[in-house]
Amino acid sequence: MDLDAYVTVHRDEWARLESLTKRRRLTGEQADELIALYQRVATQLSVVQSAAPDPALVARLSTLVARGRAAATGSHDPAWRDVARFFVQTFPAALYRTRRWWGLAALASVAVGVGVGWWVASDPQAQAAVASPAQVKALVQNDFASYYSEYAAGSFAAKVWTNNAWVAALCIAAGVLGLPVVYVVLNNAVNVGLVGGLMAANGRLDLFFGLILPHGLLELTAVFVAAGTGLRLFWAWVDPGPRTRAQALGAEGRAAASVVLGLVVVLAVSGVIEAFVTPSPLPTWARIGIGGLAEALFLTYVFTLGRRAARAGLTGDLDADLVGDTLPVAG
Repeated sequence: MDLDAYVTVHRDEWARLESLTKRRRLTGEQADELIALYQRVATQLSVVQSAAPDPALVARLSTLVARGRAAATGSHDPAWRDVARFFVQTFPAALYRTRRWWGLAALASVAVGVGVGWWVASDPQAQAAVASPAQVKALVQNDFASYYSEYAAGSFAAKVWTNNAWVAALCIAAGVLGLPVVYVVLNNAVNVGLVGGLMAANGRLDLFFGLILPHGLLELTAVFVAAGTGLRLFWAWVDPGPRTRAQALGAEGRAAASVVLGLVVVLAVSGVIEAFVTPSPLPTWARIGIGGLAEALFLTYVFTLGRRAARAGLTGDLDADLVGDTLPVAG
């Protein structure tokens, strides 16, 4: 095959296909033309590869065919734009929409934790039932504080992040059943209350809050968000409203998946704080201030971007064109 003659004959087709692939919008006629040219150039690439495999021409036509395929089948937005849309719209919308659910989870947890702590701190019999005097002494004098500096900061951050991400995912995954979420949240609140009560009974409440608050504000908020999202998922099949239960669960499940992805980042931040800030030699007020700032930024994020996205009609669910087809429902 005379390669030069072949290039001369088909040069205009290749230029036209390249021109069409650069356009953001095509008319119906142009779209038909693009598909026809894409198929034709794909065949021509095969001919060149089999008869006269010139590397430069093969590379050029391969690129052109790939661009034609992307334009014909529909290319996706760049990944960075998807990420930006997720954190600016999708994730905050899902958080804001479920704010009452995780707000109630937070209030209930704090009430249980404070109640248990007060009971343990004021009742010697409760303290004896929780742990032996030797165990209490070890906890108060050494174990509680050493927990945050026992491991290297990097590995400790990874450990904390993995554990908390697992708890959050468990709350959402078990949300459809309802009661497991309540158990996980209340069990966590009781454990925190027990430790706080023992520390308070031995005059170390300042140490307890000095080590808990820097990372705990954001970490516990993330757990509350996961719990609230799980309970909202549970309520979707209890009371689906005008939707069928399958539709309600599908929509809430997809929004819950958005929350899971977003909480991975939130918990990573709290894990870094717990590993690098909580055990640091910074003054207590500075460590708590860093934790408070992280919490304030998160809540500001929810109630500014989240409110704006929710008012625009977003719920944290996928875009309508990505949800997929559904079966028709009888009226």
